Amino acid sequence: MGLHSIDLLIVLFYFLVLFGIVWWVIKQKQETSIDYFLAGRHLGWFIIGASIFSSNIGSEHLVGLAGSGATDGVAMAHYELHAWCLLVLGWVMVPFYMRSKVFTMPEFLEKRFSPAARTVLSGISLVAYVLTKIAVGIFAGGIVFSVLLPDINFMGMDSFWIGSILVIVLTGLYTILGGLRAVAYTEALQTVVLVFGSILVTIFGLKALGGWGQLRAICGSEMFNLWRPLVPAGVQGTWAPIKEAGRMAWYFNDGYPWLGMLFCAPIIGLWYWCTDQYIVQRALGAKNEKEARRGSICASFFKLLPVFIFIIPGMICFALAKSGQVEVIQQTLFNGQGQLLIDQSQKAFPLLVATILPVGIRGIVVAGLLAALMSSLAGVFNASSTLFTMDFYSRLKPKASQHQLVWVGRIATSVMVLIGLLWIPVISGGKGLYDYLQTVQGYLAPPIFVVFFFGVFNKKLNSKGCLAALVTGFVLGLGRLAIDTPVSLIENFTYQKGSFLWVMNNIFFQYYSVFIFIVCAVVMVVVSRMTGGSKKDLSGLTYKTLSDEHRKESRASWNARDVIASAVVLILIVAAYLYFTG
Repeated sequence: MGLHSIDLLIVLFYFLVLFGIVWWVIKQKQETSIDYFLAGRHLGWFIIGASIFSSNIGSEHLVGLAGSGATDGVAMAHYELHAWCLLVLGWVMVPFYMRSKVFTMPEFLEKRFSPAARTVLSGISLVAYVLTKIAVGIFAGGIVFSVLLPDINFMGMDSFWIGSILVIVLTGLYTILGGLRAVAYTEALQTVVLVFGSILVTIFGLKALGGWGQLRAICGSEMFNLWRPLVPAGVQGTWAPIKEAGRMAWYFNDGYPWLGMLFCAPIIGLWYWCTDQYIVQRALGAKNEKEARRGSICASFFKLLPVFIFIIPGMICFALAKSGQVEVIQQTLFNGQGQLLIDQSQKAFPLLVATILPVGIRGIVVAGLLAALMSSLAGVFNASSTLFTMDFYSRLKPKASQHQLVWVGRIATSVMVLIGLLWIPVISGGKGLYDYLQTVQGYLAPPIFVVFFFGVFNKKLNSKGCLAALVTGFVLGLGRLAIDTPVSLIENFTYQKGSFLWVMNNIFFQYYSVFIFIVCAVVMVVVSRMTGGSKKDLSGLTYKTLSDEHRKESRASWNARDVIASAVVLILIVAAYLYFTG
């Protein structure tokens, strides 16, 4: 395994093009906060759509999603068929966001509820980014380098450390200098390279295996089944996950139960695609409501691809290992007794790249791998700096000049880069990457989903109800994370069976996520009613307070083509669900 000199030249050429774009962006004057954080609100629909997709399709997909394909088949495709959530963003939420002219999602909460709600959500979002986006991006960068360049050592650091540091530093550099405009334009290029490269992996993988029929034959109908048992592994399996290699695994023998997917996955999906700064910031940078909506629809088409360019390659890697057709893959994924090594499954995608691709093609795909790793980190660095600068610094220093805000944003990005570097030893021994990400998001998403969607659809809910729901949900989520962390990080650690901590640790994360959602919804409604409802001027911020002028503006921003494109996305989603039924 390893990269040929031709592959390395292709990767070098990719980086030259990438930083050429960054240099062009830097030469454009970015003297105001709107220029730096929202690209001057001049982004077109394709740039928005490609940037949303590239930000989302990052390291957790290349490493984690392909790894879940090797272990659980198409079970995680539920999350990847959330293209319909992007339609909700474009058709339902974008009109409110564009009318409000906000920089951040917490700022929208301030306009709808109160400054306290803005502060709490900003804090929650920054913590979530460190726990998920940054940690996952760093870990995946190290995994990719450890597979593709395993023999590199520098100053006592192995390829995992070198890869992690390079990804963080290079990404941080162009994000600090170029702001959202640099992030968005480079992500458009990265989307093209990533999609093209990943399609090549699927094509060459199927060719090496013997075709689609061979894949289905080796993997079996179970791995092609989206719908798992209602209660996995019996009643006990509802809260008792299996143990693997002395650690508590975050999955079940029978995969993800469909009841959890049915109720939990949409909560996480709508939070992520419709209310998370990391994603929505691209729509906020649109020229107008029409471009923001069309960008969301464009992204929904891109979002249909991961099942076929990440999950399927993971399954191909499993099939090649199980059939013994590629010895290196078999020795990496399976032990001497023919058992799948869960911890090694995260190497599925880079293993395919390193073993089945011809010289030259491998260079293109490695460039796509690096594109995904860097784009996901660039997105979180930029979102984090925007949240800190606009939701904390600008409120503490209301008289700060536009030049100062831009420089504070650059400093905030630099701090996030340093935090990323400090995270490397924490997550270097990580486990199922995609499972980890979905678990943490499952704990943090419900309260944010509740306050945004309930707030837009119900004008009677007030700031006290919003704040109570956010704090309650955040406490419940962090409490569960605090309980889970020792079990997942410390070898052979477990709580006493039957104790409260044992029960909490073993409740399936999707069920716990739904529990948080129910509690937050009840808290928000009850507290709002007990404290007299909302008394703010909410014109244009809820459905009940839309004026005729608001409705006319929104109606003028779309036409039949937008409706037809959205309908096509929904038809393709239904077709995918019908096919993957085992």
